[in-house]
Amino acid sequence: MTKKILVPIAAGSEEMEAVTIIDMMVRAGYDVVVASADFDGKLTLKASRGVTLTADCTLVDIADDEFDAIVLPGGVGGAETFRDSTVLIEMLRQQMYDGKLVAAICAAPALVLQHHQLYPNALMTGHPSFRDAIPSLLWRDKRVTIDINHNLITSQGPGTALEFAMEIIIHFSGKAHAWSVAEPMVTLPTLHYHKLGGAE
Repeated sequence: MTKKILVPIAAGSEEMEAVTIIDMMVRAGYDVVVASADFDGKLTLKASRGVTLTADCTLVDIADDEFDAIVLPGGVGGAETFRDSTVLIEMLRQQMYDGKLVAAICAAPALVLQHHQLYPNALMTGHPSFRDAIPSLLWRDKRVTIDINHNLITSQGPGTALEFAMEIIIHFSGKAHAWSVAEPMVTLPTLHYHKLGGAE
């Protein structure tokens, strides 16, 4: 059964992260819903570097839907909108209570998850500029941090977005499927999923 993935976006979302996440989830064969967190209900938004992103729907439209994962791109402006969206925060709380995957990258771990204390005891990373916003005992200086006990995946920034997305695919579909997605993309040979071949 295919996985259903929610990717919220907002004005100021980091476009490389958002597009990489969306693209990779589609390549993996998942059902991806891109939802605008904009408070005015706009579906077409300017990302952090001025690239135009278009959502499928608003968060309100799908607030009662169930998702296998909610994946938050970063970008300070976008993450601040996520932080202030009562709809999204409640969806994240429900996702957490249901034991389903939440993933966040760049500014989102600090500005959204840590701000609302959604995962007060989870190991996480984020953009290095937000390091002080996450307790030092929980901070991991890794490109992608996986907290298995809390079903949480976090990552650091635009340059780690591909690895971040690949870890989500590995989580749901295993290493062999991740390799089948990575190989035709000619991804960096130093990334660990290149050595996975068909092995689980």
